[in-house]
Amino acid sequence: MIRLATWNVNSIRIRLQLLEKLVEKENPNLICLQEVKAKEADFPFEDIKKLGFENIALYSMPGYNGVAILSKLPLDNIAQHQHVGKDDARHISALVDNKFEVHNIYVPAGGDVPDAKINPSFEHKLNFVDEAAKFFSTKNSKPRVLCGDFNIAPSENDVWSHKALLQTVSHTPIEVEKLENFFKRGKFADAIRAYFSESEKIYSWWSYRNHNWATNDKGRRLDHVWVDKELLPAITKAKICKYFRAEQRPSDHVPVIVELKI
Repeated sequence: MIRLATWNVNSIRIRLQLLEKLVEKENPNLICLQEVKAKEADFPFEDIKKLGFENIALYSMPGYNGVAILSKLPLDNIAQHQHVGKDDARHISALVDNKFEVHNIYVPAGGDVPDAKINPSFEHKLNFVDEAAKFFSTKNSKPRVLCGDFNIAPSENDVWSHKALLQTVSHTPIEVEKLENFFKRGKFADAIRAYFSESEKIYSWWSYRNHNWATNDKGRRLDHVWVDKELLPAITKAKICKYFRAEQRPSDHVPVIVELKI
């Protein structure tokens, strides 16, 4: 059984105690972290190994971005991937227990202005998603699990208000179109929506600016787990750990968990 957690931790050193709580409360055996914000020399390898995760794959850089795979199972064929000509620590992959390939991705946020002509960050985001779609469009020898912070909430029930957010970065029609193209070209299945109904509002992110996040619940589902369609019958459970947003010094994202009977 694979119990996979994906989490934009927004600084591993600040959130180390919460990582310990995640392991204690949810018992994952595979964790994908985004935005670790630590170069290799500062990454807490020993603290994480004490939690039972002897196998760690890290693609890091100083100060921002960074992705990591923490595993209680063997990791092989570890690879760091660059997109749109940038070595910015956003995509790492590994073969897990010689059974499936996990890809951990942190899609660029895109800034505040949803116009690629005047906002280079938004242009970078759109180009990144296009290039990732091309990357995953070829057949793979092992089944794939793709997870991470995609920074796009694609469906109407992935946001608190579809109408209010149509011009807000993360839910604009152009972002949704490109993410859906990525999804279709890779022939993926949405592991979270395989468990939660399409009609159910589900979120994994609540803004730090929203001090009343728990009462008004203005969230977005930015964190995703996709699987090759052949793995769809293996999904037994999915969970969004909303309670993590109420912890002391939380990330603005919460862990998302999927169980796969592999």
